[in-house]
Amino acid sequence: MTAQKYVLHLCHDYSIPFLDVARQYASLFKDTEYKVITAYLVGEKDQQVVDYTDSDEVLFLSNRSGELKGLKRKQIQQIKQLCSQYDFQFAIGHRYQAIYILRHIKDLPVIGVNHSFGKLKRFTRRLFLNMHKKNLYLLGVSNAIRDEMRASLPNFSREHILTLYNRINVDDVLKKQLSRSDARKHLGLSCDQYVFANVGRLHPDKDQKTLINAFAKAAPKLPDTQLVILGKGRLEQDLKDQVKQLQLEDRVLFLGLVPDAVNYFRAFDGFVLSSDFEPFGMVLLESIIADVPVIATNVGGAKEVIKTRQWLFEIGNVKQLEQLMVALYNQDEKQCKDINTENKQWMMQHFTDEAVKESFWSLPFIKNIS
Repeated sequence: MTAQKYVLHLCHDYSIPFLDVARQYASLFKDTEYKVITAYLVGEKDQQVVDYTDSDEVLFLSNRSGELKGLKRKQIQQIKQLCSQYDFQFAIGHRYQAIYILRHIKDLPVIGVNHSFGKLKRFTRRLFLNMHKKNLYLLGVSNAIRDEMRASLPNFSREHILTLYNRINVDDVLKKQLSRSDARKHLGLSCDQYVFANVGRLHPDKDQKTLINAFAKAAPKLPDTQLVILGKGRLEQDLKDQVKQLQLEDRVLFLGLVPDAVNYFRAFDGFVLSSDFEPFGMVLLESIIADVPVIATNVGGAKEVIKTRQWLFEIGNVKQLEQLMVALYNQDEKQCKDINTENKQWMMQHFTDEAVKESFWSLPFIKNIS
């Protein structure tokens, strides 16, 4: 009898968006010879998390975030104990702490996934990874993240640092999205105004300041148009003060943190991603599924998600963003549909569960370690 093959899938916690990340990686092994054991380092047992993760087994190691500082001896022992129960073929770890812990398991091939910029700035992290690079393979969620890792770890083989895109469950998102009228009713928006939207933390990385300035310049050319911003963060009062100074209180709405915001994307006529520091841009995929045309900064992973390159603008370029907002407002229904169709075809080719699963099993080092 052939021995069962197991994969260890180690996640920091199940906070948003990492719960869906856990689901994404578990789905890579559906209908394969592998069983996936997903373990969350932080967090108590939660049946809803178990159901959503959709692994063969889900374990909760019940650490507190503060316990993951320092040498992580307790967590290393937890994983060693787990490895004594299962004969893992390899492991997948998300974020540096999980990678660090997994590299203490002798002879276990490890795939480390990096989701954001700047995680290898620390010399000690680069030193540790270089010292433990045997059987260590790294994935970035975009080519931009991959290239930053390659630059930080020049001693690694380029073929050991590759890209595996984030992805989206199209059918699941479509099922939950409300109609345009119902979504607008829920958000308290007028039925007959043109709505530009931005969804994200109110944080310098998201650069809503540039978006508001661009909208202010475009506003005289955009009758019956509103800008709605969904999210909370430390810049909230600064941005509201900016809107007040520009005398746009009746045209720029702050809707706060909206749970399950993706369900209401059909309320929007245009989506603007103004980030100056974007590792991927999941909200762009969510907008594309909702048939909302998007404008985005030509930066990081965002430019990899958007096929319609004429709707990209340079970081912080108020004039360029103003022009694009006016241009999008003036598109007719057919032109908007063409934009959406091109972006959606690109999305289906590269950013769905099915497309990324095929990419994963085609990675050279996956063929070797599996």
